[in-house]
Amino acid sequence: MKISFLKIISISLIAFALLVFFLALNTDKRYSTEKIVGKSVDNFEIIFLNNDKVFKKQDLSYDKFHLINIWASWCLPCKKEHSILMALKKEDNLKIIGINFKDKKLNANDFLRELGNPYDFSLRDKDGTKTILFGVYGVPESILIDKKHKIISKFIGPLDVKDYEDILQLVNEK
Repeated sequence: MKISFLKIISISLIAFALLVFFLALNTDKRYSTEKIVGKSVDNFEIIFLNNDKVFKKQDLSYDKFHLINIWASWCLPCKKEHSILMALKKEDNLKIIGINFKDKKLNANDFLRELGNPYDFSLRDKDGTKTILFGVYGVPESILIDKKHKIISKFIGPLDVKDYEDILQLVNEK
């Protein structure tokens, strides 16, 4: 019995497709930003909220920790975490960088005027393209960076009392 060339090709293609399908089932396709923890911060340039000056990675100091907080005035969880950020502002060993995300400048300034400004530096990512570098896909998110500019922790969602205590412990132990 002869097997035609067309049957061999057909069976091979079906076997290949099944192999690829079953291998893909075992691959984790979920987007995870926790993989940035332990890595150095990449070079970045983000404009300030209230002028066209640029804040760069080189502007991060080597004598303090930095907490980058991505927020927006339209974000209700951002309002929820704001008191935590105001408490963190009192820490001498920590600089807080706020990156306003996809927001109107007027609304962002009103938000800070009403609730207080916890940020040492207020930056703006008006179209959401600059915060991609930090693995951000929503607001609020916060990234804690050590004195050597390595990411040591990432907080997805609004900061709470436990996050506050974790940040204080990390900032004061190193």
